[in-house]
Amino acid sequence: MKKLMYTALFSAIATTSAFAGSAKITEAEVLAAQKEWAQGIVEIGEAFKAKGEYKEKATQHINDLYAYEQGEVLFKPTLASADQFRGTFDEALSYFVGGKIEEDKGFAIKPWTEVRFGEQEIITDSDSAIAMGNYFFTPDGSTEEVKVEYTFGYMKDDKGQLRINLHHSSLPYVEKIEASN
Repeated sequence: MKKLMYTALFSAIATTSAFAGSAKITEAEVLAAQKEWAQGIVEIGEAFKAKGEYKEKATQHINDLYAYEQGEVLFKPTLASADQFRGTFDEALSYFVGGKIEEDKGFAIKPWTEVRFGEQEIITDSDSAIAMGNYFFTPDGSTEEVKVEYTFGYMKDDKGQLRINLHHSSLPYVEKIEASN
């Protein structure tokens, strides 16, 4: 049933890249990419805190994990509202470290001491994969995690490297209760 629900989404993901590698993506590859993504976010924050080369780390993070060089990337960051979508490398970099877009305060330089992927579903379909679930961010100086909902789409580049071509994150819905008179 879930696979039928995602058929249209897989078609959209496949058409967002100029190149989609032909090798099947495995669940193990998705889990490894998630671990690398989480560690990269922590390392960017560590470099910022140490007054190091955090922009270079963020640049490498995006170059290594996202498909901007291969084609289109659908990126809707968690804390973006005025400029909700980041279709270019420079816009993604601005989100992670601040700079180009006024609302960006640098998500990755908060910093976070831990990022972990929690409950999720992963579906693979020939040359693409999609993962949806929750990931959790622990801010520096706290043990309280911030829960975020995500959907990541993956494809392979011409060297067989897994790349993110869909990244949508949002904070969980909170129902506002109207005060009654």
